[in-house]
Amino acid sequence: MIIDTLDNLEKYAFLNPLLKEVISFLKANEVSSLPEGHHPIKGEDVFVNIQARAGKTRKEAVLEYHRQMIDIQIPFNTTEAYGYRPTAELPQQGFDAKKDIGFAEGVEPQQYVSCQPGMFVMFFPQDGHAPLISDAKEVKKAIFKIKA
Repeated sequence: MIIDTLDNLEKYAFLNPLLKEVISFLKANEVSSLPEGHHPIKGEDVFVNIQARAGKTRKEAVLEYHRQMIDIQIPFNTTEAYGYRPTAELPQQGFDAKKDIGFAEGVEPQQYVSCQPGMFVMFFPQDGHAPLISDAKEVKKAIFKIKA
């Protein structure tokens, strides 16, 4: 997991060559103005989902994990917290390979991080994360997905 300001995102481009696609997209688009939904960038290897969802309490948020994709989550309108626990410590049954997502309901995060507008958090396949923790009624954000 990486958490940093958007100003520093380019410093991580060496981690995955597809990250350059996200950086270029962010420079060329006002991402916070995009409509909700799925926006392809480079086929299904790089895309962004824009969503607005209700904020959750720590108890309501559920740990999730991915095997094929890296998440780069960018909140637009409010601070969003995320629970974290290594994927290796999460139950692996019930993983949906087609959607590349598994949930670990009832498993508590080890720790929490907060991400403010102007920041990003990057979750790799080894990072279980519980998103949308916020007091806000609605969390509007971008979730960039990059093939790992």
